[in-house]
Amino acid sequence: MDAIMPVLLWLDDVMYYPILVVVLVAAGLYFTVKTGLMQIRLFPECFRVVMEKPAAGGEVSSFQALMVSTASRVGTGNIIGISTAICLGGPGAVFWMWAIALIGGSTAFIESTLAQVFKRRSSLGLSYGGPAYYIESALHNRFLACTFAVFLILTYAGGFNMLCSYNLQSTFAAYSFYDKTVTPWVIGAVQALLVAYCILGGGRRIMKVTSVMVPVMGVIYILAAVVTILLNITYLPHVVGMILSNAFDFQSILGGIGGSCLMYGVKRGLFSNEAGIGSAPNAAASADVSHPVKQGLVQMFSVFLDTFLVCSATAFMCLMSGAEITKDVAGAPYVQNSVTAIFGDFGPIFITVAMVLFAFSTLIGNLYYVDNNLSFLHHGEPGKSFMTGFRLFCAFIVFIGAGLTMDAAWAIADILMACMALINIPSILILGNIALAAMKDYEKQKKEGKNPVFHAASIPGLDLNRLDFWKD
Repeated sequence: MDAIMPVLLWLDDVMYYPILVVVLVAAGLYFTVKTGLMQIRLFPECFRVVMEKPAAGGEVSSFQALMVSTASRVGTGNIIGISTAICLGGPGAVFWMWAIALIGGSTAFIESTLAQVFKRRSSLGLSYGGPAYYIESALHNRFLACTFAVFLILTYAGGFNMLCSYNLQSTFAAYSFYDKTVTPWVIGAVQALLVAYCILGGGRRIMKVTSVMVPVMGVIYILAAVVTILLNITYLPHVVGMILSNAFDFQSILGGIGGSCLMYGVKRGLFSNEAGIGSAPNAAASADVSHPVKQGLVQMFSVFLDTFLVCSATAFMCLMSGAEITKDVAGAPYVQNSVTAIFGDFGPIFITVAMVLFAFSTLIGNLYYVDNNLSFLHHGEPGKSFMTGFRLFCAFIVFIGAGLTMDAAWAIADILMACMALINIPSILILGNIALAAMKDYEKQKKEGKNPVFHAASIPGLDLNRLDFWKD
């Protein structure tokens, strides 16, 4: 790993600046303008469609699809990722995370609407889809679609799960029993065994308990942040000023853009909210809605929920605690130092429990996207023997991730995520007019007082022969 680290770090820097930063910002601004600032204009509509029930019993609702995508988005990155961004890039990284989320909301809307338009129907009548499916159906490019599917599998089964495993074990470094040469591997082995037990068909009770405890833990985590803010409310103007002044310190940014607040804000913001990388559309396609735009709005809301609520909670909890910001405490130590300053010795335990729950739900949730894309590559569900072997390998990857260094874990995840985005974003730029036409159709029906229903024939430029689910 020491031998290839310089290559990984160089590739990480090159892919993000200037390539991915330009692509992300350009696409986000383009869709923001083309949709008429729909992130703000249609934000109230998000709340209404999230609570809509599916037309048929047993189908996946918008809320359930939101929970699947949010389970993947809300995880260790919302805690450790924010800490890393602040310690390595400066407090201004928080502002750039907000900016990326705001303009990225329109990108998330477009990709998830497209996933709904081009979704397919299973033999059981359920729907499924994602970027691989709309790239193949609308761009008529099976090779590019397969390439995207491969990168998604590598990203979620590999890069993201290795990083998640590393982030979890790193929270134990605060305890006296931690031995950096042994403890990571022990924790990695425990994680790997639990993941293997659950994804091989067992562990349903564990997953059921986790599905209840993770939302509860999320609420408690937000409340802890609120308590921190209230206890240090007089410090709030200073923190906001610190974020803004550091965000626009252009001399610092231009002097070393690879390690600037701008770059860390882009990287950690993209890792956290996933807008544009093509993951959430896999969940969006499974929802039973009367119009594709409804699920586009739901996934846009998920981006805001992740960044403006959960990520901001971590940022303000850390910055308002008064804990020292240094590169040496990047990651779990800075968060644990922050909560210790507020809640005493209970603080590190609280963060560890939150990380265990968030990490486990993320490790399992990430494999939902993987299964969907394995089916795409295989033209159907792979054989039982293959899936058993693949899932055991995924568990082994979790074990390996725990023993990585922080730089290696983040670089691998960043590079693989960038590969996904660099395929997905150009694809949705080409296909964006279909989603924009669907949005106009949706708003037209709303103005007429209707509950919008999608009729594919009414969308200009949409080849009905390439559709599977939406048949008039």
